[in-house]
Amino acid sequence: MVCPACGNTLEDGARFCPRCGAQMAAAAPPIPSPSYATVVAPPRVRRHLQTLGTLWYVFGAYRLIAGLLGLFVFRTMAWHHLGGPDWPFGHHFSGWMALVPVLVTTTVVMAALALFAGYSLLQRRPWGRILAIVLGILAMIKLPLGTALGIYTLWVLAPSSSAMEYEAIADQD
Repeated sequence: MVCPACGNTLEDGARFCPRCGAQMAAAAPPIPSPSYATVVAPPRVRRHLQTLGTLWYVFGAYRLIAGLLGLFVFRTMAWHHLGGPDWPFGHHFSGWMALVPVLVTTTVVMAALALFAGYSLLQRRPWGRILAIVLGILAMIKLPLGTALGIYTLWVLAPSSSAMEYEAIADQD
């Protein structure tokens, strides 16, 4: 140890310099560093599964309501001949009417599958992950909400580590 005032060499643990009498600062005890290894965040699937299942329920309800509203508007235009003689689609919707059963069936099936995916995720069904991934890919076509939900679903459930974690969660219940 060296005296900061005069540069004299001192013994370890000396409180005063014998040459100039300067007081030596006591060495501060070492501050223990926080251990970051003990703080562990819960795994990704466990943190996001409840939110993801709820979002699939909301998306299914949204698709069902939007599809039925669209069907109502289309039906009103087609069967009540809205628009008069200047209507760009004319008065005969025979070609368009053939699409109505296809659109209704697609809307109802996709909405039911979205609701089913939400149920399977919230109930931790073993097949729920695969169903949600497939529907997440299909939902990306539906801008902007379907795209956001599809990306979120794939981010949570698609990695292989998520597969192992989901299987462990599904086995527990």
